[in-house]
Parts: sequence; C-alpha cells; structure tokens
Amino acid sequence: MAGAASGLFILDIKGRTIISRDYRGLVSPAQAEKFFSKLIEKEDDIESHGPVCFENGVSYMFIQHKNVYLMTASRQNCNAASSLSFLHRMVDVFKHYFEELEEESLRDNFVVVYELLDEIMDFGYPQFTEAKILSEFIKTDAYRLEVAQRPPMAVTNAVSWRSEGIFYKTNEVFLDVVESVNILVNSNGQIVRSDVNGALKMRTRLSGMPECKLGLNDRVLLEAQDRATKGKAIDLEDVKFHQCVRLARFENDRTISFIPPDGTFDLMTYRLSTQVKPLIWVEAQVERYSRSRVEMVVKARSQFKERSTATNVIIELPVPADAMDPHTRTTMGSAKYAPENDSLLWKIKTFPGNREYMLRTEYKLPSIASEDAAPDKKTPINVKFEIPYFTVSGIQVRYLKIIEKSGYQALPWVRYITMAGHYELRLL
Repeated sequence: MAGAASGLFILDIKGRTIISRDYRGLVSPAQAEKFFSKLIEKEDDIESHGPVCFENGVSYMFIQHKNVYLMTASRQNCNAASSLSFLHRMVDVFKHYFEELEEESLRDNFVVVYELLDEIMDFGYPQFTEAKILSEFIKTDAYRLEVAQRPPMAVTNAVSWRSEGIFYKTNEVFLDVVESVNILVNSNGQIVRSDVNGALKMRTRLSGMPECKLGLNDRVLLEAQDRATKGKAIDLEDVKFHQCVRLARFENDRTISFIPPDGTFDLMTYRLSTQVKPLIWVEAQVERYSRSRVEMVVKARSQFKERSTATNVIIELPVPADAMDPHTRTTMGSAKYAPENDSLLWKIKTFPGNREYMLRTEYKLPSIASEDAAPDKKTPINVKFEIPYFTVSGIQVRYLKIIEKSGYQALPWVRYITMAGHYELRLL
C-alpha cells in the first residue's frame, strides 16, 4: 500500500462507529464518523457513491458488507486499489472467526476484533491477512481469547501463508481446472454476450516447505521456446495469481513457481473473451390453440464432441404464473412443474455430445382474463450443466512438479471441468 493508513473504522448502517483503531493519530474516530454520517445524509443510496472520497485533506476508502461498513482513512497518498483489496481481506478474516460478519457478531467479539486489528495492520501498513495463520496464535473459545506464547514461524517468515512443521503420511496435490461459461442469447437467436471465467483450484496435503512448479500450454511461453503453437496454445486474459506465486519468475520465463498454502486455495483465475459457441442450445416454440390451451415444444441440442458428456443438466423453462395442470412428455430425462418459480424444470442426468432431445408440454390458462392484466414477462430460459474432462479454452496442465528437501514423492491429481455460469437464452 503506497502510503500508510491513519486508522481503521468499522461503522454501522447509520454511520456510527462500532470499533476503530487509530494507528497514527492523524484522523480521529469522531472526524471519520462525522464525515461518513454526512455522506449518508447526502446520498439516498450509499451504493451509488464511489468507494473513495476525499475531504479536508483526508482520503476515505470504504466497502459495505451486510449491515456494516469497513473504512480506512489516510492523510497520505494511498493506493486506493490496495486499500480496498485489504478491506476485502479483512472481511474474509472476520468471517473465518465469526462465520457471519455483521454488527452483532462484532459487538459480541470486540476483544478478538481488536487483537486482529493489531495483527493485520502495523502503524498503518498491512501485515498478515491469512486467516489460517492468524488462527494459530489468535484463538477464540466462545467469548474468551487465548493467545499463544509465541507466534508461529509463518509470521516472522517470508512465507506468511504457510506454517513450518506440517506433516502428512501421504503427500498429495489435487488441482481442478474449472471454467464457467457465460452466454446471453437474445430473442432473435443472436449471441449478445459470451465469455469464460476460469480458475485453477488447488488442495494441497504436503509436508514441509515444498516448491511447486506448474506449466500450462501458454502461447507466449511456447513461442519463446520455438515450439509449435497451432491448435495447442491459448491466450489468457486478466490473469490473477494467489500471493504465493513468484510474479517476477512468471514475468521472466512464464513459469508458475510457488510454495503453496496448506489446504484449499485458488492458485490462479483468468478470463477468455473470445466468442464461445453455446455448448447446449435450446429452441422453444409456443402455440396457443385457444384462449385457455397452450402447447410448448422445446428442443435441446448438445454442440460439443461426442466423446464428452454433460451431466446434471437442468433446463429451466418459464411458464405463465397462472398456468394450470401441465402435461409433459420428454424423449430423455424428466420434467417437473415448479409453480413457486413459475417454471418447468427439465432434468437430464447425462447428455452426450452431438445429441438432440425434445420436450413437449401442454398446460391450461384461465379462460377469462382481466382487461388490465399485465403483459406476460419475457423470462429467459436458464441452463445449468457440468462437463467433466473438458475445457472450452483448451487449457492444459503440461506438468506439475513438487520438490521438497526431504525428497519425498508426491502424487499430483489434475481434473478438468466446465460448467454453466450465467447461461441465458431469451427465446420466448
């Protein structure tokens, strides 16, 4: 954080201070509370205001979580993005300790909160925001705080996200490459929005201080090595790494090198904005045979290779709120009327590639309609699915090496999965 924070403030929904921590004596809690109360009075909706404000030589940066606001104040030229990122990490720490971060949990555990504020920031500079490490020497038992005699080595070590002395009988690494496909199709069948969000999710059970090296089919790396890239390399966008990754090493030779935290974490996230062909395409045709009888014919087609299979497919088809007594037939799977959601749920357990299935349903409507009745809402079709052993981007883990000074052998397991994210087809 370029420039130190003068203080941390946690305020209630009305802008009153619940807990504050003054690190430099440059911005008083009363001054911060007065500013924030005035800000709330000015704005009808505080969310419409930006998270960074400047007044009387003080920069205020804040975020909202449920019924509390977390805010830093500084008289120095702070990095706003770093300050806001730090506040989000604070939320994660508090949720680790209290499960739910809200005004009541803060008031019930104010002793623990002050201990955490002393550890996560020192003289206005962020220090330790790894909840697992903090929990090793700041422990809670109901409302009683127990503090270890000595902080764990991770606090005084350069590797603040991992403790020393970890031991497992069997050393394993599980790596899941998970991609979420976001699709928006308009009523004309045209793709309006299409992108892929990906994440490399790791779960490590490794002893000691292992050094891990991960290689991907990254186009920049393969071209630098004079290796063929046709059909095998990918261009990643908006890449974000966990703090354990050595960024200088990645920038130098595109090698992802790191000492992993113990347990579960996201090693890397990325995005692809290239045009994505809808993996499952849905067509719907509605026929009104009379004022009170409607028939809907739906076709679902898988648009990926036959060797892949989608699982747990759910196609949510909207029906009018006053629909009655629907009768449904399907060529595959089962359909269930969900009146609480005004929809018909078509569930297909396994959907192989390059297949097409049909659903036909008939339902009744009230024969008498009000003259001032609101027009039917154009609710989109929502699709959920998972495709194991498949990625849209074509990303591949070329190698995953684990090196530890004791020389043990670790077992890496890599799994790929693609799932539907925000997947909507506005075809009705």
